[in-house]
Amino acid sequence: MRSIDGSDVPSQCPKPRSEPVPAAQPRYDYFDHDADTGVIGRGATLEEAFGHAAEATFALMCDPLTVELVEHIEFEFDEDDVELALVTWLNGLLAHAAERCLALGRFELLRETSHWCASAWGEPWRADMERGTQVKGATLTALSVAPASGGWEARCVVDL
Repeated sequence: MRSIDGSDVPSQCPKPRSEPVPAAQPRYDYFDHDADTGVIGRGATLEEAFGHAAEATFALMCDPLTVELVEHIEFEFDEDDVELALVTWLNGLLAHAAERCLALGRFELLRETSHWCASAWGEPWRADMERGTQVKGATLTALSVAPASGGWEARCVVDL
C-alpha cells in the first residue's frame, strides 16, 4: 500500500472487492468554468459521489466504459475536511495514473472517519484508445461537497 506521498505503509483499509465490476452507467455531469471544466459526481453516499466525480474527471481523458479493468492502484490518505478530501482523492488518482501511464475506468473509496482508502482499476494507455483532454489536477475552485436530493453531490473545477 502506498500513501498519498508515495511512501510504502501497511494498509489500514479493508480489502477492496477482489473482482472489480464494470463501470455502471455514469452518474456525473459537468459545468463550464472559464478555460477549465467543472466536474460533478452524485451518489447515494459520500464515497459513491466521490467515485462518480472521479469518473467525470477521467471521462474527460477517455471513455471509462471502454477501459479494461486489468491493473489496480490503491493509496490511502487522511483528511478531516470532506471538500479537501475530494481534491486530495482526485489529485491522488491523477498522480498515480500518470506515474503508471494508466487510463482508469473504475473507482472505489472507503472511509473510516478521516482515513480514506482509495482504489481504482484501469489499463495502460493503448495506441487505439481515443484520447480526450488531459486533466492536470483538481482545484479548490467551486469546491463543494454537500447532501443533495437524498444523496450527495461532490463538485470542483479541474485544470485542463
